[in-house]
Amino acid sequence: MIEKRDFYINGAWVAPAEARDYHVIDPATEDPCAVISLGARADTEAAVAAAKAALPAWRATAPETRLAYVEKILAIYEERFEEMAQAISLEMGAPIDLARKEQASSGTWHISNFIKAAKGFEWVHPLGDGTPGAMIAYEPIGVVGLITPWNWPMNQVTLKVIPALIAGCTMVLKPSEEAPLSSMLFAEFIDQAGVPAGVFNLVNGDGVGVGSQLSSHPDIAMISFTGSTRAGKAISIAAAETLKRVCLELGGKGANLIFADCDEKAVKRGVRHMFENTGQSCNAPSRMLVERSYYEKALEIAAQTAAETRVANPREEGRHIGPVINKAQFEKIQGLIESGIKEGARLIAGGLGRPEGLNKGYYVRPTMFADCTPEMTIVREEIFGPVLSIMPFDTEEEAVALANDTPYGLTNYVQSMDGARRNRLARALNAGMVQMNGQSRGAGAPFGGIGASGLAREGGRWGIEEFCCVKSIGGWAE
Repeated sequence: MIEKRDFYINGAWVAPAEARDYHVIDPATEDPCAVISLGARADTEAAVAAAKAALPAWRATAPETRLAYVEKILAIYEERFEEMAQAISLEMGAPIDLARKEQASSGTWHISNFIKAAKGFEWVHPLGDGTPGAMIAYEPIGVVGLITPWNWPMNQVTLKVIPALIAGCTMVLKPSEEAPLSSMLFAEFIDQAGVPAGVFNLVNGDGVGVGSQLSSHPDIAMISFTGSTRAGKAISIAAAETLKRVCLELGGKGANLIFADCDEKAVKRGVRHMFENTGQSCNAPSRMLVERSYYEKALEIAAQTAAETRVANPREEGRHIGPVINKAQFEKIQGLIESGIKEGARLIAGGLGRPEGLNKGYYVRPTMFADCTPEMTIVREEIFGPVLSIMPFDTEEEAVALANDTPYGLTNYVQSMDGARRNRLARALNAGMVQMNGQSRGAGAPFGGIGASGLAREGGRWGIEEFCCVKSIGGWAE
């Protein structure tokens, strides 16, 4: 059993104010794999006080110096990369190959992109031509509270901690209590890099406790949260009393529009993307909309891809999916699969229960429904598991209407060889991000959505700006 009861406050690992043990459950075995502490108000207060005390010196530090610390963090992360991959695989059940290639590497990817963005960031620059002496300055917003999820732990931790450091903010991080081991390892990286005491602090806890305390704390200027839309609303309400800036990256119900002129790998790519990370991604393409003339062929490819998708222990190397995070999530997914069956969707792969041969662990069968309709629960709700809903459309206009018929607006996808159509759809789809024909949005592109998906823009220069206040200056000496 791993024991990680201490918190990282003011540059040191310190014991919690009171004993509140919490067992981290290995989702592959349903057994405890580690014990941490859940913080009390005294722990939150100590961490915020440390961040507040460290703020004046840190914000006055030259940007080049702050960036040098981030470069040290990256070097240490790369040296200890395998430790990070193993921690993520253990705590949230990511297959070890995925943990290495996607989960742990997302952290190094984001840090590298932030370093590039910071090197070109103009902290003070002229307003524009024809306005002599008018300047714009980017300054740190202050002490920030960072609340991160369990599904892509290092992806989200680095998207928050690194730009906050670069911007000159001090911070308190509350990682998910479901998957805290990777964040505690990351705190070791920060300590090893010599980041000044109090600049970064970590307190474990749950949303009701430490999460709420950070959201309402008068000395915190901003909350950056990634998680469910329900929790995002609660945080916004709590933060309103102290007029905090709130940066929310929430849920999604992405539509994948597949036209008859798509490339031959489009459907398989969409299914694999949906099942990646066992469907536990806010930007998963969980609604597949297929042009009717290609619908039956698409169903055939989709069902075959689902049949080829292996479910196995995350410690096993190779291409497969692992368990979902916990019992509550497993039961929620089972209930939604049952609702799909009851509401008349046609089950073409998977279904209720665990996969054959896996009687222990929170494993879910890769599941696929055809002939779905917009009012079905599986089409409306974010499932956060390996469940794909497929429905046909007849026209481009109908496809857009179906895709936009959701309160969410994170990522939508388009598969077509018609460039003019892709460009039209990229503008017509209500989402913060649109990806087409399997192409990435590019290094340093902002990640975030609209509507019930929140309004955050994390990554690259946009991610740095999230942690800054813009100051307008007149009469600057040339």
